[in-house]
Amino acid sequence: MDEEVKFILDTTKESMDGSISHLEKALIKIRAGKASPMMLSTVMVEYYGSQTPLSQVSNINTPDARTISVQPWEKSLLGEIETAIMNANLGFNPMNNGEMVIINVPPLTEERRIQLVKQAKAEAEDAKVSVRSARQEANKELKALDISEDLLNNAEVDVQELTDTYSKKIDAILANKEAEIMKV
Repeated sequence: MDEEVKFILDTTKESMDGSISHLEKALIKIRAGKASPMMLSTVMVEYYGSQTPLSQVSNINTPDARTISVQPWEKSLLGEIETAIMNANLGFNPMNNGEMVIINVPPLTEERRIQLVKQAKAEAEDAKVSVRSARQEANKELKALDISEDLLNNAEVDVQELTDTYSKKIDAILANKEAEIMKV
């Protein structure tokens, strides 16, 4: 019976790990004033008749904290890339110098920073909901097992400890992102 309990705990931990990694990916997309190639991860370019991610048709670099450079592998794509970045509605104004597309990342206003913090908090709350639903699922599976009351109580305590640990991790990740966003 202990193996079944251990399996449920491991599955729950895996699910909670997934929530954390999803949160980290979501927070990477929230820009904090510094240029990052990830900012263009959602941009799709028309390439030989199909929509292709920008990263698959060009090199994306950040020469400094406020600039993103996009160097296409084929010069004929420059205009297409410029249009795709504008159409992605990221708030960027790309410039084409004949060799590459250069994007100056504007500094964030205080109002925009506050909006981004709200967005980060919403992502963190989604992660916490996911962790809590993993806890709920684990407790339901544990109750379905034919085990002693003591073993059930101990397992539920273990699940709650996991939930608390992951909630604290989410809070720490959010606090770091908040500080990063609010730093001028």
